[in-house]
Amino acid sequence: MIHPKTEVRFISDDIGYGLFATDYIPRGTITWARDQLDREISPQEFEKYDPPIREVIFHYSYRNNTGNYIFCWDNTRFINHACSPNCFPTAYNLELAVRDIHPDEEITNHYGTLNIVEPFTISGPNEVTIHPDDLLRHGEEWDALLSQAFPFFKEVSQPLRSLIPEDRWRQLEDISAGNQPMASITNCYFSGGRYAK
Repeated sequence: MIHPKTEVRFISDDIGYGLFATDYIPRGTITWARDQLDREISPQEFEKYDPPIREVIFHYSYRNNTGNYIFCWDNTRFINHACSPNCFPTAYNLELAVRDIHPDEEITNHYGTLNIVEPFTISGPNEVTIHPDDLLRHGEEWDALLSQAFPFFKEVSQPLRSLIPEDRWRQLEDISAGNQPMASITNCYFSGGRYAK
């Protein structure tokens, strides 16, 4: 589930829609947490769908570290890529704001965290190619951003708190307090290779 203080807005004909903050979201806030409506689809199940449905799943899902597609049911699917995003996934089935997000600022993540199937290029003035192994290429850099955000976790309002199991919440609080190390974002990487589209 996406943070409640967000909304979908049209950006342009080239980009389409994006997700924007409607209020201030401080660093360390959970901006997305996996919930019971997010559907996990195995590669075997994926192949049983008709091509138009496979295309929708492929377009609006990310792959977890077991190679299953996670099909998010809500406005999470409208989050766009940024090379320096304001949110990153963690090894804990949630995304964290790695810097303060101001009202009317677009919520972004890095598509290299999604375990994409094959490289693709995002055109434009700052053309960039996203690679399937970007989690490994940039893991140390992205871990540093998350490590700097986690200390704020206990200090900020967490509207998605109810979605986090108690044992996981205590673990996150311990990480925030510096009582245990943060698991690397590279734990999200799927190393099993490519699945057909």
